[in-house]
Amino acid sequence: MIDSVDPAKPVLIAGPTASGKSELALRLSEAQGGVIVNADAIQVFSDWRVLTARPSEEDETRAPHALYGHVSGDTPYSVGDWLRDLETHLENELRPIIVGGTGLYFTALTEGLAEIPETPDAIRQTAMRRIQQHGHVPLIDELDAETRARIDTANPMRVQRAWEVLTNTGRGLAKWQDDTAPPRLRLSDTTALLVNAEKDWLTPRIEARFDKMLASGAMDEALANRPTWTPEQPSAKAIGAAELMAVIDGTLTIDEARNRATILTRQFAKRQRTWFRARMRNWQQVDAREL
Repeated sequence: MIDSVDPAKPVLIAGPTASGKSELALRLSEAQGGVIVNADAIQVFSDWRVLTARPSEEDETRAPHALYGHVSGDTPYSVGDWLRDLETHLENELRPIIVGGTGLYFTALTEGLAEIPETPDAIRQTAMRRIQQHGHVPLIDELDAETRARIDTANPMRVQRAWEVLTNTGRGLAKWQDDTAPPRLRLSDTTALLVNAEKDWLTPRIEARFDKMLASGAMDEALANRPTWTPEQPSAKAIGAAELMAVIDGTLTIDEARNRATILTRQFAKRQRTWFRARMRNWQQVDAREL
């Protein structure tokens, strides 16, 4: 499959968590050259390397990497920020191999992104406080019907973003999206690979993942982050972060943390697969079992 990839075209690699897409990107870069560019919304943050499965230092010696861990964990980071940071790598002589599990990043890149005004910090803090106190469901009820039907309402981050846009602009996110600018990179100008990982194959990998992270230093990472960590931080959305903090604070056992993090990761992977099936039907399908 790697031999069939055009070395002159940018490569997009999407797939659910734990599916092996990062290793595929590494092998492509080693075989054909190119810089591996992150397209995962949580791997941009600097404070969680192990827990977010960012490439290891060893991986980074195998190929050049970009947009990993370049944002402070307490700094909000949007898809628009990512597109702006990506621009340098689209114009670079090194071919970009863009890999990740955040479907919105890929659709913004290949379908365009609406120029929505930046959300004031006061509105964002209100949204975060409400979600912390009552969960994200009450915000869903306040969205316009068109936006509510279009977004993944099971994803608190997507709901929060839609609520912030409506509150700030008085206009639903769906209407902003309908006025989208042309895409920065057309899908037809890329090699777009979607790693398919069926539930029965992926679940055991997810279940083993938390233990691998612990063995690689995830608890040490949590201890280092504990003095400045709060649930409101953008990077706090890393799956397992709150659970490890609870272990440190003595309110969860490590087994309870493992079980919770595994369930959350399975649910996240399910949402990813749903997004990919709906939005990436025209991508070249790659069977994760054959990687």
